[in-house]
Amino acid sequence: MLDIGGFAPEFVLADHSGRDRSLSGLLRDGPLLLYFYPADFTPGCTKEACILRDRHADMRSAALNVAGISPQDAATHARFRNAFDLPFTLLCDPDKVVIRMYDLDGPFGIGVRRGTYLVGQDRRILDVVLADFRIGRHAEFVERALRRQEEAGMRGS
Repeated sequence: MLDIGGFAPEFVLADHSGRDRSLSGLLRDGPLLLYFYPADFTPGCTKEACILRDRHADMRSAALNVAGISPQDAATHARFRNAFDLPFTLLCDPDKVVIRMYDLDGPFGIGVRRGTYLVGQDRRILDVVLADFRIGRHAEFVERALRRQEEAGMRGS
């Protein structure tokens, strides 16, 4: 994973609707919880997405944005969002270019590591978690991010 305190690399990827989205654009309204996951509709990825969905209102109230990145295409992401009522952006990285930039390519280039970054509006990495199988660590990460925003006095619009 990239180091806390370093800068998150800029990128442009298509989202679930086929629209190009950049890191800078995603950061426009506040810090970003940027999570990487192996695949739509798998048990662990579905559980993680639903944790984020269930805390999404709290994250928006704390001026936090959320976006997920995996190798699936826009149509698969759209079905995944619809099936589980996911209110956040899913980004397509079929060639795993951004996944590699963020050091989350799987061993020997197979798969994707489950990692999450909290990225400040200045693109500085504020916190990270890597937990391929322990989905609960990602829920704890969300709680930490919410506390951080609360301590900073951040509120969404």
